[in-house]
Amino acid sequence: QSQFVESGGGPVQPGGSLRLTCDTSGFFLNHLAIGWFRQAPGKEREGVSCLGINTGGTTYADSVAGRFTMSRGASGDKVYLQINNLQPEDTAAYFCAADPAFSSRLPRLCVLSPDEYDYWGQGTQVTVSS
Repeated sequence: QSQFVESGGGPVQPGGSLRLTCDTSGFFLNHLAIGWFRQAPGKEREGVSCLGINTGGTTYADSVAGRFTMSRGASGDKVYLQINNLQPEDTAAYFCAADPAFSSRLPRLCVLSPDEYDYWGQGTQVTVSS
């Protein structure tokens, strides 16, 4: 595949949880960072979390810290975003993508700027309402 594939979104009540999956099959990830982003209607795309694959380091946006957890599956080709205590303001399309310049960044920290990312998937919709 030439782009990532997101899944796991859906409708959920406030306070609920979801686990989003980013399928990275076919990509060599070791030199990359993977990021999760979201875009609500009428708003700009924002970075919520990222993971440096060979460092294991993560970065979270202040708006989601403590509720969102990013991890990589044992098989290596799935990257997850666990979202707890979902709120209506979390309603958005969620996307994953890769930062191809991660290995050259100093310090070796992943960034949340969408402009640095490529290989965007089609997204998965998360809708939080009662």
